[in-house]
Amino acid sequence: MHPILARLERLAAYLAVWFVIGLLVCWLLTGQGLEWAEALVLTLPPLIVFGFVCLSAWYVCRATPIATSGVATLLSAAVVSGTIAGALWSALLRGWIALLGSLPTAPMTDRFRQQEPLLLAVSVMLFLLVLSVHYMALAFEAYRTAERQQLELQVLSRDAELRALRAQINPHFLYNSLNSISALTGTDAGSARRMCLLLADFLRTTLHMSSQDRIQLGDELTLAERFLSIEQVRFGSRLRIDRHIDETTAICQVPPLLLQPLLENAVAHGIANLVDGGVIRLDISQRDGRLSIAVENPRDPDAPVTTRAGVGLENVRRRLAIAFGGAAQMEAVSTPSSFRVSMNLPVS
Repeated sequence: MHPILARLERLAAYLAVWFVIGLLVCWLLTGQGLEWAEALVLTLPPLIVFGFVCLSAWYVCRATPIATSGVATLLSAAVVSGTIAGALWSALLRGWIALLGSLPTAPMTDRFRQQEPLLLAVSVMLFLLVLSVHYMALAFEAYRTAERQQLELQVLSRDAELRALRAQINPHFLYNSLNSISALTGTDAGSARRMCLLLADFLRTTLHMSSQDRIQLGDELTLAERFLSIEQVRFGSRLRIDRHIDETTAICQVPPLLLQPLLENAVAHGIANLVDGGVIRLDISQRDGRLSIAVENPRDPDAPVTTRAGVGLENVRRRLAIAFGGAAQMEAVSTPSSFRVSMNLPVS
């Protein structure tokens, strides 16, 4: 169905435009010697009907789209359809004049017939104008469709990448955790069993959280504590946590599994390499609509200084870029004695 005929308000607006066009044509005829009343009687009714004839321009445009049709094809379509429209207008106008002539109070039909050439030229010009408008409307529709498809593609691509990034976290963490359990089985079977139970509970929780786009920071902290509980089974007193957390940040919305990769990195590349272990510092605060999260861990002074992001850090960086674009920043600073990762993102 024609898009104008599909909705009543569009049809009403279309007819209103043709009514205005009819008044302009009447004004033109008054310059040819007709009175306003005569011009209105002559042109307005057939012109409104001709407006429906001009709706056929939409089908002409669909049959010969600009994108796939050559100039010769477009010109031919315009000439043929304009000629047909002019012929229909002539038949319509002559029938109307004949009807008026049969009325008892018939107007000046001879004077009306004198205006036929002018009205024919006007009708052809109007049809070509409507044809052009339809071409522009279809071009705009095609642009909007392409824009919408591009946006949908970007959303699907972003969601697919997010799912892939989330799926990357658990296997990476599971690999490290199983190594830890393996190391404990020979020296402390009880701790190994406890770590298995904690690991099962942790993975069950992450499966639920990872399916969400946003979770409260308080829930993310609870998950982080479960992770640290698993690691403390392995490291005991060697792993200590210094927390500085603003309580008001608990309701802030963040991407799921944001802290766990950072803490895992701090344990695996910091605490695990130190004989005496050390303190992981967790700082979380908000100010001026921004949420600041920082994780700092000690490192072996004899180890080479590097700023290259590992799997976990790169994962977090990419997820922040997808979720917040340029509104979120992440920075990793490495010194001979410490490694610090800082994030700054909008509060939501």
